[in-house]
Amino acid sequence: MNQERATSPLWNPYAGGVALGIVLFLSYYLSGAGLGGSGGVARVATFAVDQVASQQVDRNPYLAKIAGGDANPLNHRMVWMLLGVIAGGFVSGSLAGRVKAETIKGPAVSTRLRWALAFLGGGFMGYGAGIARGCTSGQALSGGAVLAVGSWAFMMMVFAGAYLLAYPLRRLWN
Repeated sequence: MNQERATSPLWNPYAGGVALGIVLFLSYYLSGAGLGGSGGVARVATFAVDQVASQQVDRNPYLAKIAGGDANPLNHRMVWMLLGVIAGGFVSGSLAGRVKAETIKGPAVSTRLRWALAFLGGGFMGYGAGIARGCTSGQALSGGAVLAVGSWAFMMMVFAGAYLLAYPLRRLWN
């Protein structure tokens, strides 16, 4: 007998936006810096590279700033924020009855193609975050909150790209 746990309703998006704004304010107030995810991911990746090829970390100027010499790349607030986001998302999803292993896709896409596209898109986003000097959350939330012109331009391009790709890619989901 397949019994599904009842799920809680989703948050009101306006309440979620206000809550996110409060979290961003508290981040600036308590730590002196905003929110973002790519810095934590970069530090964890640098830690992994440092474990197997520390000489490569010392030769690369970007990685050397994070973990050159005896510096521990995991000793940074961004790593703790990354862990908090993962743990918080899991706890929140568990409490709402929304945690399950599934691949959400349209009928015209195979599971293998969906995963391939997800990894390809994630790779592009990671590369773009490196070029933009921050991920979407860091650029849009933190940069936008302090009225950084580059962050506003970045978000305009994110929305423009999404609108340009939405129509041709919609057929994959219908």
